[in-house]
Amino acid sequence: MRVRGRTALMAAVAAASMSLTVTACGGGGSSSDSNTVTIWSSIDQPVQDGLLKALEAKIKAGGDNITIKWQKVENINQLIITKIQSGDTPDIALVPQPGVVSQMNQLGAIKSLDDAVDMSSLQSSMMPGTLESGTIDGKLYGLLVSANVKGLVFYNKKDWAKKGYDASSVKDFASLESLASKMQANGDTPWCFGIESDTATGWPATDWLETLVMKQSGADAYNSWVAHDIPFDDTVVKDAGAEMEKLLFGDGSVLGGIKSATSTNFGEAGTPMFDSPSKCEMLVQGSFITGFFPKPVVADLDANVGVFGFPPATAGGENPVEGGGDLLTMLNDSANVKKVVGYLSETDIGNDAAPSSSFFSPHKDFDTSLYPNQVTKDEADYAYTASTFLFDGSDSMPAEVGTGSFWKEMTAWISGDEDLNTALKNIQDSWPS
Repeated sequence: MRVRGRTALMAAVAAASMSLTVTACGGGGSSSDSNTVTIWSSIDQPVQDGLLKALEAKIKAGGDNITIKWQKVENINQLIITKIQSGDTPDIALVPQPGVVSQMNQLGAIKSLDDAVDMSSLQSSMMPGTLESGTIDGKLYGLLVSANVKGLVFYNKKDWAKKGYDASSVKDFASLESLASKMQANGDTPWCFGIESDTATGWPATDWLETLVMKQSGADAYNSWVAHDIPFDDTVVKDAGAEMEKLLFGDGSVLGGIKSATSTNFGEAGTPMFDSPSKCEMLVQGSFITGFFPKPVVADLDANVGVFGFPPATAGGENPVEGGGDLLTMLNDSANVKKVVGYLSETDIGNDAAPSSSFFSPHKDFDTSLYPNQVTKDEADYAYTASTFLFDGSDSMPAEVGTGSFWKEMTAWISGDEDLNTALKNIQDSWPS
C-alpha cells in the first residue's frame, strides 16, 4: 500500500461504487495506429472523465486526427513495470510515485518530456518543487498532472464559531500550541487522531512526522532525510518527533488518549469532531479525508468544515507543503503522443474535472473559482502559496522502510511500547545497505 498513492486509494474507497476498470475507447497497450494514443492511469474515474473531456476538446480545436484510448487500471505502480518487462505498454502512463518514474527510466522505458512541453511556461505556472520531483539528471521525465495536498488541519466550523476559536490566529507552532492549550482550558480535546488502517496501520503517523520535519528543518533537510543522507536517528527527525509529542502525547491532547490512536481507524478519527457537542477539535489529514466525514457534513461541506494548512515552525518562515499526485510519463515519443503530452501539461486541462471531482491542479495559476467548494479553494490557497511542494517522503524510501519499519515503529511509539529514540533507531537500522 502506497503512502502518497494512498490518497487516491482512500478516496476510491469512499467512492466504492466506482467501477474497477473503465476505458475511454477500449483497452490495450500502445497502439500500432499512429493516430491512436493510449493512456493508462489509476486516478479516480470522475477525474479521468474530466481530463479526457478537456483533452478531446483540445484535440478537436487543434484539428488533430488523434483518438484517445484512456484506460483506468488497478495498481499501476506494479502493472506498468510488469508491462514494460513484457513489452506491452501504453503511450502515456500516469503514475503516483517519483520512485516509479525513476525505475521506469532505469529500465529505459520512458522519454524525456522536455521537447513535448513548454518548459518556460511550466516553470512559471507549476507549484515550486513539482517539476523537480519528476526531473532526473537535468531532464523532465515525470510531470504532475493531478495533485493532492497533505498537512491540512480540518475543524468543525460551526463549533469553532460558537467557542470563539480562530483559525487565522495560527501562524506558527507556538500559536498552534497556544490554541490547543486554550481548548484544553475550556474543557475541549484538541486533537482527533487515528492511525489504524488494517495492514497499513501507522501511515497517518508517518505523514505527521514528515510534515513536522519539513516545517521545522526546511525542504533541503527533508529531501536529504528522504534520500537517507540524513539518518532517521538524526536530531532533525528527533526534533520533529519531540514536537509531535508536545502536541499529541500530553494528557487530554487526543480523544481517548494517545494510545487509543492505534485502534482508531484513520477514516473514522474525524467523526467525533461533528458530534454535538464536538468531542475533538482538529484533525490533520490529506485533502481526500472529507469523503470520510458524516454524510450530513459532506452534503453541506462549506457550512460545516473549515480547513487551514499546518503552519511553519516560525511565522513568516519557510513553509513547504506535503502532497502527492499523478505524474505523466511518456513511453512513446511519436508526434501525436508528444502533442497529447503538451495538451495534458497545460494549466486549463483541469477545467472540466475540477467542478465535479476531487481533481486538484498542480498549477498555481489555475482558476480556483472552478473548484466545487470553499474547502478546496482554501486548500488551494495554502498549496499555491507554499514555498515548496514536497512529495510524501515514505513513498520514495525503500519499501522495507517506507511501507515497513516506518509504519511499524511509529505505531510502537504511539502505543507506548517504545520511546521515540528507540523507534527512530530501529527504523534507521532497518534501512537496507
